[in-house]
Amino acid sequence: MLPLNRRTVAAAALLASLAPFALAQSPAAYPNKPIRILVPFAPGGSLDPVARLIGDRLTQAWGQPVIVDNRAGGNTTIATLAAAKSPPDGHTLLLTASTHVINPLLMANLPYDSEKDFLPVATLIKSEFVLVVHPSVPTTTVQEFIALAKSRPDGIDYASSGHGNANHIAAELFNQVAGTRMRHVPYKGGGQAVQDLLSGQVKAIFSVPFTVTPHIKSGKLRALAHTGAAGLPGVPSFSQAGLPAFDLRSWQAIMVPAGTPKPVIDKLAAELGKIMNDPTTQEKLAATGQEVWFQGPEAFSAMMKADTKKFGDIIRTANIKME
Repeated sequence: MLPLNRRTVAAAALLASLAPFALAQSPAAYPNKPIRILVPFAPGGSLDPVARLIGDRLTQAWGQPVIVDNRAGGNTTIATLAAAKSPPDGHTLLLTASTHVINPLLMANLPYDSEKDFLPVATLIKSEFVLVVHPSVPTTTVQEFIALAKSRPDGIDYASSGHGNANHIAAELFNQVAGTRMRHVPYKGGGQAVQDLLSGQVKAIFSVPFTVTPHIKSGKLRALAHTGAAGLPGVPSFSQAGLPAFDLRSWQAIMVPAGTPKPVIDKLAAELGKIMNDPTTQEKLAATGQEVWFQGPEAFSAMMKADTKKFGDIIRTANIKME
């Protein structure tokens, strides 16, 4: 047995070595360095306004700079893998979307585990889907569009922002509930998909409002229906248009690497709740066609389980596979 003085010295040395770690994990001390928000899409997409808004507000609240780090590619896997490998101390946040629960349903060899490698913090946004067509399509209602699509099996091309993305799955759900068969044309992002829709190279898209609302308001595209309060006066919901079974939404949310202490997650979720429930925040996001949908860690976790089943059913019925 070590003499008392040597044991005391050894214990003091151990405590000293653990002190920086303890400080980093303490919710009172968090955050104690810059925060990074990893965004798995290119700048200019629907996640960017949310990332920059919460980044600015977190900086104001906590006095630490927040860096928005766009890492597009791999159907969101590049940024997600970077987040999974980051220290679990609350200083790296992943601003993810519905794709987070879709990818495991489509990819057998993901370089991370979507469930085990992450912890949910909060949902931030839900985005409705709106069916938009090029003006050359001779329809003004959903029922007319269904009749046209049924008369031309595989004759109507619809765009998506990528194979297996949420708007691809939305279109396949439409095919299933409407009894249509449209042809999928995947792009490497929503911007390119909308540009080809504007030029008439493709005829339709199921999009979040953020991407298409300016073109709808300018008359360059025609909206037929949406899944909820999409901020498009005069455009019916799918239920009002006679297709209540078409019910799907996209979401944006914050996750952190597994192992992040619960007190840190709780502190982060509480601050995000303040930001998202602020009327100014809601007004800014509503102007982009996005609706605040704040849920804490437990509700977020339950929602992901429900979405895994919902998306999984659509994917299996449509036999969607990654190319």
